[in-house]
Amino acid sequence: MVSDKMLQLGRHSSVIRDIFEYGNQRRKEIGAENVFDFSLGNPSVPAPDFVREELENLLVNTPAEVLHAYTSAAGDSGVRLAIADYIRNNFGYPAESKHIYMTVGAAASLTVTLNAIVENGDEVIAFAPYFPEYKVFAETAGAKFITVNSEPETFQIDAKALYNAINVNTKAVIVNSPNNPTGVVLTEDSIKRLADILDRRSAEFGHPIFLICDEPYRELAFGNAIVPYVPLYYKNTIVCYSFSKSLSLPGERIGYIYVASQMEEADMVFDAVCGAGRALGFVCAPAMFQLLVKRCLGKTVDISIYNRNRTLLFDSLSSYGFSAVYPDGAFYLFLKSPVADSYAFCEKAKDYELLLVPADDFGCPGYVRIAYCVGTEQIERSLPAFAKLASYYFGGDK
Repeated sequence: MVSDKMLQLGRHSSVIRDIFEYGNQRRKEIGAENVFDFSLGNPSVPAPDFVREELENLLVNTPAEVLHAYTSAAGDSGVRLAIADYIRNNFGYPAESKHIYMTVGAAASLTVTLNAIVENGDEVIAFAPYFPEYKVFAETAGAKFITVNSEPETFQIDAKALYNAINVNTKAVIVNSPNNPTGVVLTEDSIKRLADILDRRSAEFGHPIFLICDEPYRELAFGNAIVPYVPLYYKNTIVCYSFSKSLSLPGERIGYIYVASQMEEADMVFDAVCGAGRALGFVCAPAMFQLLVKRCLGKTVDISIYNRNRTLLFDSLSSYGFSAVYPDGAFYLFLKSPVADSYAFCEKAKDYELLLVPADDFGCPGYVRIAYCVGTEQIERSLPAFAKLASYYFGGDK
């Protein structure tokens, strides 16, 4: 009667969403102030004032037949041109607007991209830990999903493991930096090693291996962390970008695909992107928000708030005895579970109303993800609960 594959996906929601819904129920039962929900990567920093001002300006001064109308399938030509100009000016890469496709967020960008390049029998590689939906997106496009573990201490790319994982069926590699769930920023050295391996393996197997860069957190980098612009290092790159985090607009679903203009057969690959967008129904991203992001390129939310949350949470949990990866970007803390079973640890955390996400679905058992894109006051109120949780595991209170 229905697709069994889709039925199973529908019946088995992500662990992140399950925990979030549990949190909703607990908030009704004991009050929101008593629940410390760190499950969902939903930005707490409000969209900047300039976003509201630009929206008001668009609503008042833009004719309805433009503001609420269909754009071209790939997006408004002026918006695409502005994004190409931004890439050229900000990263020094010779972007062309004809290679930019506007999408309803990064998920659509990834889905369209994978459907554009994947054929049955192809393999797509991602580095663990990875965003769980990569597997869903890749397999739905018809690919076999392959995971390669990152280096265990730094969570940088394990070059040897990657080299060995690539074979004649490898069509693409996905990277995500700053990373969800670790907050790690891939260094320039990591990107250079990655590009070298892909160049060598592409030549060996006689076909290009695409590098897909999932970049919703690009602007959320702290301190001296620098996020390399990958097309500068590897020509066969496709950038999947979203404004959800940089402008705190996750619910508006606006982003783009950029097929690097120096890619082999860039025009053909972009045409395949257009075809995939058509086949999936991802054409004409919301016109009003296309026009909005054109006016907000290069601007971001106040990331100092996330930086403050990062420091407070990392320093506090470290002082309690927990071990975590120090995040250079995004808004996640990747905590090592004090017991091998991270699900059991997260269940125990619920006793203290702490809602954490086990990292098994991220391809990295033994860790949990803590999303610190919450109000700083929530973190402050949660610290006694974390201290009690630490005491249970480290203080002999079992």
